[in-house]
Amino acid sequence: MSAEEKMTIEERYKYLRKMQKYYRQASQKERRQLLNEMKRVTELHRKSLIRLMKSPPKRRVRRKQRERSYKADVDNALRVISESLDYVCVERLQPNLVWLTNHLANHGELETSPQLLAQLGQISISTVRRILSRLNQDKPRLPQKGPTQANRVARDIPMKRLAWDEAEPGHFEVDLVHHCGLSASGQYVHTLQMIDVTTGWSERVALLGRSYVVTEDGFERILARLPFKIEEIHPDNGSEFLNHHLVRFWKKEIKGLSLSRSRPYYKNDNRFVEQKNSTLVRAYLGYDRLDTVAHTNLLNQLYDKMWLYYNFFQPVMRLQQKTFVAKDKPIKRRFDQAQTPFDRLCKTEVISDPRRLQLLRLRDQINPRQLRQQIYDTLDCLFALPNADPTQTEDVFQTLLHLQPAAAFMPTTSADGNVDNSPLPSELPTFPQPL
Repeated sequence: MSAEEKMTIEERYKYLRKMQKYYRQASQKERRQLLNEMKRVTELHRKSLIRLMKSPPKRRVRRKQRERSYKADVDNALRVISESLDYVCVERLQPNLVWLTNHLANHGELETSPQLLAQLGQISISTVRRILSRLNQDKPRLPQKGPTQANRVARDIPMKRLAWDEAEPGHFEVDLVHHCGLSASGQYVHTLQMIDVTTGWSERVALLGRSYVVTEDGFERILARLPFKIEEIHPDNGSEFLNHHLVRFWKKEIKGLSLSRSRPYYKNDNRFVEQKNSTLVRAYLGYDRLDTVAHTNLLNQLYDKMWLYYNFFQPVMRLQQKTFVAKDKPIKRRFDQAQTPFDRLCKTEVISDPRRLQLLRLRDQINPRQLRQQIYDTLDCLFALPNADPTQTEDVFQTLLHLQPAAAFMPTTSADGNVDNSPLPSELPTFPQPL
């Protein structure tokens, strides 16, 4: 059998496994014929074939590792040649090793020998690739931004998934929704959304950009009107949340705060806020681009209305029980009776009686049907606004809370259909965050 037709080890064992079926069913005379045939094909000794037929033929682990066929002189030659050719691929390098070795030896870059040239003439592409990958491990490189160095703040924050049956309000999932349209270039509006796992209480704020200045301002807006204490903040791994500025802000503003984050590439770790991103943000705004100060301020007015509408009037259902029936069958889920987030909050002890009565009076004064119409009127005004002029820079400081004039919480609709921002008889009460 020629060298080109010689079986590989894997092909030999595959052939023997197929022949074993016929060997075990054959008679004594037929077994002799099969052994002769297997000896001719595999070129193995007859006694080895008889031993292999007794058990399933498979490769055994080598007890003693053999010595390297290619020593340090081959490694050094491959290193110098690869560097000389600017680290071309192995397929281009291997056929030219011999003449390149002689060429570099003439220039004093290598020391050659007949044995080295013979080894370089027979070395395979796979072996060259394996040797070069081992040599490149020790090559000094410029510092690279790996997963552990991408965000040093995140390394100190534990990864987890908030429990679906969390009993205490105050555990918030946090996420950021981008309103960039078809292009993510330039500065555009984002929606910062927080969802309480226990009650379904939702908070939304519009931000122009993702700088720590506007993100911190967005959290200040939320803290000013949130009627109960934040116990835990659970964002994803975005650097807009996990940076020194915001971690310092959270620890300063919220005493005893627990900070956690979701696992990378596990978006279901933030399943509650991801669901609300679809129903409370994308369902209203779609995927259009919003990128001006006017967009941001009007969107915050819209979110103020939605704060009342969804927390006080929109019932939500909470998962009460999970039942695992079988491995190949879906999980049976049982939900409790639908209640508004405010009603769920009132059944807990995290809200004081004065605040509960204050919010009850506020809800009694609001017409939900009129509020719904105002939401859609504000949406029409929002989509009618022009996008940013590329020749002008938008001033994000005009969107910050402490620079905004004191205005009513909920604009009304005038007789001509335009949004009227005149103060209402009852404005939103602001609550400082409890310490």
